[in-house]
Amino acid sequence: MTAYRLDAWGSPPRLTTVPIPRPGPRDALIRVAGAGACRSDLHLMHRSDATGAPWPAGFVLGHENAGWVVEVGGDVRDHADGDAVIVMGAWGCGSCARCVSGVDPYCDHPERAAAPGGGGGLGLDGGMAEYMVVRDADRHLVPLPSGLPVAEAAPLSDAALTSYHAVRRSLPKLADPDATVTVVGIGGLGGFAVQALKGLTQATIVAVDVRPESRETAGRAGAHHLVAPDDTAAEKIRDITSGRGSDVVLDFVGSPDSLDLASSIVRPLGDLTVVGAAGGAASVGFGQRLPNEVSVQTTYWGSRSELADVVDLAARGVLSADVTTYPLDAVADAYRDLGDGRINGRAVILP
Repeated sequence: MTAYRLDAWGSPPRLTTVPIPRPGPRDALIRVAGAGACRSDLHLMHRSDATGAPWPAGFVLGHENAGWVVEVGGDVRDHADGDAVIVMGAWGCGSCARCVSGVDPYCDHPERAAAPGGGGGLGLDGGMAEYMVVRDADRHLVPLPSGLPVAEAAPLSDAALTSYHAVRRSLPKLADPDATVTVVGIGGLGGFAVQALKGLTQATIVAVDVRPESRETAGRAGAHHLVAPDDTAAEKIRDITSGRGSDVVLDFVGSPDSLDLASSIVRPLGDLTVVGAAGGAASVGFGQRLPNEVSVQTTYWGSRSELADVVDLAARGVLSADVTTYPLDAVADAYRDLGDGRINGRAVILP
């Protein structure tokens, strides 16, 4: 079969031919309908060498995956040939308390996992291929309802799940109809966050992005105020919130500039959640810029039960992916477009 494989750190991935994999007793073989192209893949591709690499090179990329089951191992109970499924991306050890409860991204013993801290497309073969094996299928596959296009569901497994997890953990602070939430960065993840906030809360939503087209996307998704991140942004958001600040700030950029803005607008007792990984940091401590009792946290992916929630929200029309599709033989073009900022939403490869 054809696959897009990262053979070595410091060299670009390549389309190559590899054998169709075989599932073990607890695994499932799926025919891939869609595999999302993610910015984190670009970080892997651009590594100059193996120093500090999270896993050995030599795996098929693609950690946002959906498709159809074509073969299951003898110990798989919950899935059968022909089932439409979406793949949970992070695969932990499978035996610690967090993995048993479906929170593989925060596995207590990642060293026991087949790809410590990773999964399909992150150390193990992923979905940029015609077929992929999903380890421990009963834990890592979630059924897709018949109304959802299978290929276009792929971004739900990472972009939507990561955004939903960040929103969900702050829902108690957004229960008041007078609450305000600011979403910084309306890219592939921030757009899902605006949709989730619109569907799950009555809060006033402020969307911040440098690109006018992204701000317009946020407006169509339900944001009430659209702000450019210029020198007046903090003042504008203060005015929107009657001087109080934003109860929740979700930073999907994570740069020094975005976190500086986030720190300046979050309200005392509020949440500042950092999802983006652009090298910024927030200073916590008395006398620092953050107001008192602000909770600052980073997040990573989400749980299996939250992925089921995301699929349900998508089936009900609360969440929808803005998808640009590419055939597998144009996968390099997809990543080039992603890196150049030419994709508004998510890119999905159709093996």
